[in-house]
Amino acid sequence: MITKNEMGWNFDNTYLGLPKDFYTKTNPNPVQEPELVILNKYLAESLGLDVKGLWKEGKEIFAGNCIPVGAEPIAQAYAGHQFGHFTMLGDGRAVLLGEQITPDGARYDIQLKGAGRTPYSRGGDGRAAIGPMLREYIISEAMQGLRIPTTRSLAVVTTGEPVYRETVLPGAILTRVASSHIRVGTFQFITGLEKKDELQNLADYTIERHYPEIMHEEHRYLAFLREVIKRQAALIAKWQLVGFIHGVMNTDNMAISGETIDYGPCAFMDTYDPKTVFSSIDTGGRYAYGNQPYIGGWNLARFAESLLPLLHENEEQALQLAQDEITKYNGIYRENWLNGMRAKLGLFNQEEEDHELIEEILELMEQNQSDYTNTFVALTFDKFEDLAVCGTDGFKNWQQKWKERQNRQKNSEDEIKDLMRKSNPAVIPRNYRVEEALEAATEGDYSVMGRLLDVLKDPFKHSAEQAQYANPPEPANQPYQTFCGT
Repeated sequence: MITKNEMGWNFDNTYLGLPKDFYTKTNPNPVQEPELVILNKYLAESLGLDVKGLWKEGKEIFAGNCIPVGAEPIAQAYAGHQFGHFTMLGDGRAVLLGEQITPDGARYDIQLKGAGRTPYSRGGDGRAAIGPMLREYIISEAMQGLRIPTTRSLAVVTTGEPVYRETVLPGAILTRVASSHIRVGTFQFITGLEKKDELQNLADYTIERHYPEIMHEEHRYLAFLREVIKRQAALIAKWQLVGFIHGVMNTDNMAISGETIDYGPCAFMDTYDPKTVFSSIDTGGRYAYGNQPYIGGWNLARFAESLLPLLHENEEQALQLAQDEITKYNGIYRENWLNGMRAKLGLFNQEEEDHELIEEILELMEQNQSDYTNTFVALTFDKFEDLAVCGTDGFKNWQQKWKERQNRQKNSEDEIKDLMRKSNPAVIPRNYRVEEALEAATEGDYSVMGRLLDVLKDPFKHSAEQAQYANPPEPANQPYQTFCGT
């Protein structure tokens, strides 16, 4: 029998203190022949877990065949606007084991994704194929390396069972670690039930868990909205700065904690184009790269709507309070993005014309089909011959303005270059590299994925080992597409 101290599991289950509308107790569905194929050693250690013990016996837990002492598995209920259409949802293939308390007192959800049917499965099998689970592992850990708030991936097990989609695929389960799995859609769900007391319970719980500094403010729910807006604006700005495209920014895929969550048809942009879409289901471009800041604001407006009963007893005044906060989003996002772009260009201070300088280089990149990541790396190391825009009159004029702008600062050339190195990653998880890793893993070879993860661990290292992973893909006859993998 696994005890609480063996392997370091130390569970709490505060989410069960919420009303039962928010969850259903349910166990993962056992699988036949689980095999642990990848384990995040450094994350496991930070959680207080015994890595050797997990490699030896952890597969039964990661597969859902064995429940650790202290865990109380549940599936969470939530709703969501999916491509603009409201739907009542829930964890259809995920089971939350509980909240791991780390040695330093931090609290993290431990969730099994692909763990079988739940009461919210809506006819689905609740399972997952190995490709999408490994994709989430790679991309989420890459985001961690890029210093972008994200859920993490602890482990992936194969199930020994087939998953039937368009073809028959090997089954797998991902163990996801998150500050919590509370979503905009969680608030939409309970608002839809018109239970104000339960909405207040959820808000107080979320504030205490993620925003404890505002718990005793007189107007804490308004402050709550304000803080969530700040975190989401900062998060999406970070996405834009590295060319990350989430792919499916439904409100149920937006975490109140401010972490990136639910890596489905996500990918990183190669050639700079604001219209870039990778998701096979986003035929209208709703979640295109250039639309992500707007969609973030749209989702936050839906969150604000769900909080209206708590903002003021008078409906009109509640609506006005919410609107006043939502209108601040664009400015907060823009400030985060501008500051991030300034850093990418080696600018320490602010000048009013900076946005024109930034927009000008982006326009040149788009016109010349420049690689987004490599353009900024070339600027960092003065390798202008590597730029697709090099030699054009437009770039020469821009370069002169950029150098004049840098020279108006008091900072030294070394300080400027150091800021740029720390702000412009040498590598991103290039889509073709991710596909190579997934293809090899599907055949049982995880070494390709391991090497990719090593390279992505510190993308700001700018090492020789990273150089070959920085190459953009060869031209293709058809655009790259990603799939949800549900």
